[in-house]
Amino acid sequence: MKLRGAEIILECLLEQGVDTVFGFPGGAVLPLYDALYSYRDRINHILTSHEQGAAHAADGYSRSTGKVGVVFATSGPGATNLVTGIATAYMDSVPVVAITGNVTVPLLGKDSFQEVDITGITMPVTKHNFIVKDVNDLARTIRLAFQIAQEGRPGPVLIDVPKDVTVEYAKYERQVIEPVKPRSDRISEQALSAALELIHSAERPVCFVGGGVVRARASKELTEFIEKIDAPVCASMMGIGAIPTTSTRYTGMVGMHGTKVSNMIVSMCDLLIVIGSRFSDRVVSKASAFARGANIIHIDVDPAEIDKNITATVGIVGDVRIVLKELNRRIDKQIPSNGWMDQVYSYKERFPIRIESENQRSKEVLKALQKVLPEGAFVVTEVGQHQIWAAQFLKHTQCGHFLTSGGLGTMGYGTGSAIGAQVGNPEARVVSVAGDGSFKMNCNELATIARYRLPVVILIMNNRTLGMVRQWQTLFFNSHYSETTLDTPIDWVMLANAYGLKGMRIAKEQDPLPILKEAFALNEAVVIDCEIPTDDKAYPMVAPGASIEEMLGVKESSK
Repeated sequence: MKLRGAEIILECLLEQGVDTVFGFPGGAVLPLYDALYSYRDRINHILTSHEQGAAHAADGYSRSTGKVGVVFATSGPGATNLVTGIATAYMDSVPVVAITGNVTVPLLGKDSFQEVDITGITMPVTKHNFIVKDVNDLARTIRLAFQIAQEGRPGPVLIDVPKDVTVEYAKYERQVIEPVKPRSDRISEQALSAALELIHSAERPVCFVGGGVVRARASKELTEFIEKIDAPVCASMMGIGAIPTTSTRYTGMVGMHGTKVSNMIVSMCDLLIVIGSRFSDRVVSKASAFARGANIIHIDVDPAEIDKNITATVGIVGDVRIVLKELNRRIDKQIPSNGWMDQVYSYKERFPIRIESENQRSKEVLKALQKVLPEGAFVVTEVGQHQIWAAQFLKHTQCGHFLTSGGLGTMGYGTGSAIGAQVGNPEARVVSVAGDGSFKMNCNELATIARYRLPVVILIMNNRTLGMVRQWQTLFFNSHYSETTLDTPIDWVMLANAYGLKGMRIAKEQDPLPILKEAFALNEAVVIDCEIPTDDKAYPMVAPGASIEEMLGVKESSK
């Protein structure tokens, strides 16, 4: 049958199992939105307040459901407003397909109204992108885009469709789409054997896990692996939730804001097994000093990551879940313990995580939040000190339930991502832990929350400053608080009320638990303005360029 290009786009989305898209209409995508009107019973469109919010929502939807997130935007400024969200997804390996409109093919490259070369702009922050100038190529391109977004290391793909392509007719035949299979073709037998030899000879093994374990949903295989080799586990920010943070083997994050224990054991180990992590500079810090006495096994689905930042003794390329299954199969029984884990347990007792302030208010608030979080809740964060505290003090027991911008560090990510997570998981509760500086960047998305009556709880850790930047100014810039004090008298409770949402306030000396209980009992959207001290620090911390062993803000337990 013959369909218009706009209808072909929507039919191809249905082929892929897409039932939800996020977006914002405009002139260049009017034919697409006109077609969407006839598909509204099969495809749910979430209208956000801004295209950046739509991109973050598609990202949060993908992370929380395991599906591909889809976002629509018009040409020119609509398309460029997606760029930060696309880059966020790219840095954290999130499968998102962005479909943008553009001016008609004859007007491309002529500085036409609302024309921009969005494929050129997004080339560095997408796995691939396309501009479709012939309607006959449209279905094939969309199918290929979804495959690319999901295969191997996931990531965003952009499809730019000129307006005339969406109104032209072409032959369309529905296809049955086979699920994208995990990559295992590059797993080397030689690398597996070399890795097993290192594992069996190690006396102080440590596992370091990243977002690749979460993306592959490999928690079960990881748990079996660490039990068999009798090793502790530390994580990058993106690896949080890969193993329950309540596990006795879990030592916390590693790197700039890692725990003293994690940084110690990485420096002391004789074998570091890195699974699905890219050795970010925030983890490694001073590369020449990172795990300098250890052999390194690096397992990653992306061959470009092997030896990119840190040279590995053995590199294994393949889906981490498949690799772990294969290693578990070959380690037929638990490797005998030699007391290494007992040493790790003693370190955990000696070096608990602390906040450098008189009352540790931030920790107190998040511990209260933990008490009211229902089972299966999703925790989303903005970016800043509150992000570190949420990673440190909340219990993350389910893989894929902690959503945060790790690679790009995008302030303004949280509200949009929380919308996507809530839409994708309507029976779950979603809480966004925010700082007042980050929340202000995309607080217009409260209109989206109100429009769709999404029961998202937003907890604003309000210190009236750009807390993380202020912390750096305190420590490294002689306390020159240049443009980081947020003294604009914004009343977040009144702002929530203006959108028709419930607003609550927790004063600095007030017990946070009753307010948090009330907020979650309402089963509706709530914005909570929670006052915290201006100079609470996100500790421990490693100064830029220092070894991860050289940590600020560490104190031993007084026990």
